[in-house]
Amino acid sequence: MKNVTLSADEGLIEKARACALERKSTLNSLFREWLSDLVKQRESEERLKEIDLRLSYVRSGSKFTREQMNER
Repeated sequence: MKNVTLSADEGLIEKARACALERKSTLNSLFREWLSDLVKQRESEERLKEIDLRLSYVRSGSKFTREQMNER
């Protein structure tokens, strides 16, 4: 695991530590979780873009009315 040094406002750090304490966690653990979520979100966005590109050939033919879209 690699260490990273960050700078932030002292008050913000104290509030973040309090949040971590409420969650029975550490600031370090919350930061690792945030980084993981950030990467997962980006990967998800990339997969959606790939799907969109693969389906770009699909066309409905025309616009549908509200009634047509709600037909069962």
